[in-house]
Amino acid sequence: LKPAAHALFKKLKDEELELLVQAVESRGAWESGCVWVPRGDPRGAKQALPPQVLLCRLYRWPDLRQPHELKHLCYCQSAGGCGDAAALCCNPHHFSRLAAPGECPRSLRPRPHPPIPPRCPPASGPWAERWAQGLCSPPTDTSLSRSSVRDGYWCKLAYWEHRTRVGRLYAVHEASVNVFCELPRGSGFCLGQLPAAHRSQAVRRARGKIGRGLLLSREPGGVWAYNRSEHPIFVSSPTLGPPGARGLTILKVLPGYSVKVFDYERVGGLAGWRHPGDGPCDPHSVRISFGKGWGPCYSRQFITSCPCWLEVLLTQPR
Repeated sequence: LKPAAHALFKKLKDEELELLVQAVESRGAWESGCVWVPRGDPRGAKQALPPQVLLCRLYRWPDLRQPHELKHLCYCQSAGGCGDAAALCCNPHHFSRLAAPGECPRSLRPRPHPPIPPRCPPASGPWAERWAQGLCSPPTDTSLSRSSVRDGYWCKLAYWEHRTRVGRLYAVHEASVNVFCELPRGSGFCLGQLPAAHRSQAVRRARGKIGRGLLLSREPGGVWAYNRSEHPIFVSSPTLGPPGARGLTILKVLPGYSVKVFDYERVGGLAGWRHPGDGPCDPHSVRISFGKGWGPCYSRQFITSCPCWLEVLLTQPR
């Protein structure tokens, strides 16, 4: 891969090389700009990898094989066919790998040190959480309805530590939001700023692993979650499992992977949806646990046993 990478570096402009250096050195902690390369394989390189696959294999996933295994992140200008039709973004940190429901992403084996790109001079409804495990009574501001769309936000975020909600609800007005404890650059819902008395050691350890957290984005047809942290997250929602599935689907999402956590087209007909032993469930909600799984395969049967978790309360479409 090294000769192909160096050949690609030679085709990039100085400004794009600098952006690539920033992305690689920060490991995606900073939302760097797009690195544009002309579409199409170089002449005479019939078996050349697409540039985005090449750089993602070098710097992120050595077992990556095909472009369809990747998903553009929402802040990439190539996402959804935007940007220059004659060029393609190959910034390896503008992509995630796809985690399919029912599949556990393969563990990533150690990768050799890749070549470093040459550095160039800088260029210019009522609350539905009636759990059988005894969640505390919700505050009065947790009801989300169709009026929320008029208020300008598409979801609210609630952060929980075991059975206790910490802080106020966080309304999301932009198309995407970062949820994190530590992030060098950027904005969003910072869990590290939420005070709470009498935190247990288990909660403190779990909070220390959230780090860059995750990116939630509202995209055509649904809501996506991208794991930006260095530890797994676990997600569930009424639309995550296959159609007609009984019970709750809980998916482990490894670092660097994305999953469509909510499908707007499938939510119809889920009113009154419930999971045995788990009480009623709001069909317009998503639950995400940081670092700890729950359910039949884990010692924690319910998400209220997880030390740190997030509830995404979605507005109902009109």
